[in-house]
Amino acid sequence: MTSFFDGLLHFRRGAWEMLASVLIAAGVFMLMQPFALVLYSWSFLVTLLGTVMFIIVSHFPE
Repeated sequence: MTSFFDGLLHFRRGAWEMLASVLIAAGVFMLMQPFALVLYSWSFLVTLLGTVMFIIVSHFPE
């Protein structure tokens, strides 16, 4: 867990890609859940943010 936070602080690819992937997965989950309209409303923005973040952090150093 410490190496994860260390990677975030030093802008390393692995930790940021994992965070972006979690955002994408959360956005897809929010899109497919049938319970809360607020989550559905924010799902596109969260998925888009995760996707753009993944594209950007894929250029970070290992």
